[in-house]
Amino acid sequence: MAVGKRNVLRAGGYVLAWLLLAVPSALAIFLSSSTTVTVASHDATVSPSLGQYVTIRTGPFLPDVRRDSGGPIGVDIVLGKTEADSTEMLVERYAFIASQPQSQVAIVERAVTRLVWDAAARGAVLAVFPLLLWALIGRQRRTEIFGRTPKHLIVATLATGTTIAAVVVLVIKPWQTDETKVVDQSQWQSLQSYLPEFDVPAEARDIEVQGTLAASGTKRLVLSAVDTYRMSREFYDAARDKAETLELRRPGEDESVAVIVSDRHDNIGMDQVARAIADRADASAVLNAGDDTSTGSEWEAFSLDSLDDAFKDYDGRFSVQGNHDHGTFVQGYLDDLGWQTASGSLLEGPGGGRLLAYNDPRSSGLGTWRDQPGISIDELAVNIADRACEAGQRINTLLVHDIDMGTVALERGCVDLVISGHVHVQVGPDLVKGSNGESGYNYTNGTTGGAAYAVAVGSKLRRPAEVTLVTYRDGRPVGLQPVTLQTNGVFDVGDYLPLTYRSEDTRQVGADGSGGSGGGQDRALR
Repeated sequence: MAVGKRNVLRAGGYVLAWLLLAVPSALAIFLSSSTTVTVASHDATVSPSLGQYVTIRTGPFLPDVRRDSGGPIGVDIVLGKTEADSTEMLVERYAFIASQPQSQVAIVERAVTRLVWDAAARGAVLAVFPLLLWALIGRQRRTEIFGRTPKHLIVATLATGTTIAAVVVLVIKPWQTDETKVVDQSQWQSLQSYLPEFDVPAEARDIEVQGTLAASGTKRLVLSAVDTYRMSREFYDAARDKAETLELRRPGEDESVAVIVSDRHDNIGMDQVARAIADRADASAVLNAGDDTSTGSEWEAFSLDSLDDAFKDYDGRFSVQGNHDHGTFVQGYLDDLGWQTASGSLLEGPGGGRLLAYNDPRSSGLGTWRDQPGISIDELAVNIADRACEAGQRINTLLVHDIDMGTVALERGCVDLVISGHVHVQVGPDLVKGSNGESGYNYTNGTTGGAAYAVAVGSKLRRPAEVTLVTYRDGRPVGLQPVTLQTNGVFDVGDYLPLTYRSEDTRQVGADGSGGSGGGQDRALR
């Protein structure tokens, strides 16, 4: 019994010693660690600190900003490179992102959480080595080295010494120098004090700025940003609140609803509005027809994060790339977030139906040009039709960016509904009778971001913004209801448009293969 008790005490001593070594080691590793993520359209370095503030270091020409973290640990975020045509455009982008910050906050929280777990694991492993060395030396050799000093005293001394040394290093920070700086970064003042001529929104009044950087040009930029923030919050929050009261068709017991979004072009303000509309109609899936970004660049990750945050609890999340999303970044990013993206494989779509999704093969920038590397739209349309008609079962939903990609599949009669975006205005639904006698519809959703060309970022909409609700029964689309938010904040709720597939309702497509009222539209500038 005595031997067993000694073994328990010995094991407890080792555990206590391990904790005394592991905790300060993990803390030291955590506070000296950093990671790089994409925040607010920048490559940003995130590092924890002992301060109580979340501080954003904006660079040499704009004031740093900070906000109380609400806890004992702070975070320093150093903004790195980004893409912007001007400082004014960059500041406007900051304000717009700040008006819908949830996704960016989540990115930083995830980054800090990863640092915590990494530091804990490294500290835990590091603390094992002194104890392992102690055990390997052995009792006899320890007696020769340390004499007959009690073991627990030796362990306690080592642990205490290590803890004290770690604390001293963290407090003194010998790696830092006291070199004179041009700007004293210790001087902070509230945003309201910095901008006394402006009534700062209540939710931003606890933000502080580096008060020594007060050039008139800088203050004008900050004033513009705060004003953009205020107008953006007011416009989109009001739109969301109105969307929650809209009179929309609700699905029956045997029906389900999906919401179509397209051509968002970085307008994250509309994401909460689209979700409110979807909730009002009891939607459970989202169909994204592409052009979430303006250039497909990594700095636009904030747009994808916002879209994901708005619909993160949906099981059915489907997305394709538009011509402005060209490249590998957008699809890869959404893949990592758990979206089902274009693969040419047959997917289980909304309501348990069959869905195919294809990316636009072209690329566009912020101008009006469009490159066509590799395969053309017409060639891809034939390939899509081949895949749809050889699937063995009828395709219920074909999700593409440009309606022309689904024309051949409709002409052959292999698809119920082709959903697209790209032209920034609603076209259809138009019924097309296929060569096999089966009929299907084409439908183009307007720009959800209210984008003019490829630009949608701003304090309010540049043009009307649209989402469409698709009703499914037994996996087949049976109705559409468009909802449009006008630039003045007023909603236009379209009639519910039943989709029927009776032969007497069909008509033959024209010689040009357009099959509907929108077939002749010029899409070269979208």
